[in-house]
Amino acid sequence: MSSSFKRPSGFIAAMAAAMAFTAAGAFADSAGVTFSQGDNFTEKDGAALYANVCAACHLDKGQGAVGAGHYPALAKNKNLEAGGYPVTLVLHGQNGMPPVGQMMSDDQVAAVVNYVRTHFGNDYKDAVTAQDVKDVR
Repeated sequence: MSSSFKRPSGFIAAMAAAMAFTAAGAFADSAGVTFSQGDNFTEKDGAALYANVCAACHLDKGQGAVGAGHYPALAKNKNLEAGGYPVTLVLHGQNGMPPVGQMMSDDQVAAVVNYVRTHFGNDYKDAVTAQDVKDVR
């Protein structure tokens, strides 16, 4: 290695963060963001699942986006009124949405669907259960 080679200033910190494994089988970066490891997501509650799985496309406030693709707004979305609809989308995907529910337990799918149905201006109170998810799966 030549003496003129220098590592980027954040390289060592990023490598250390990637190696900071938690007991849950996930790892956290220096900002405290948890990344799932393996074939399944490790987050348990709807807010964490939304933040780490859904918000990348549907954005932090469920406002959706248009650009390289069309990511529907989840905020004030009438299509979420029937709980089976978002369960089916999470489990099986549709168009550009991947079937992310394949990497979640029935409890996790119910948690994230219920989170979306009760946040972002949505007020659907009939909660989806893990058994509902199992029936659709």
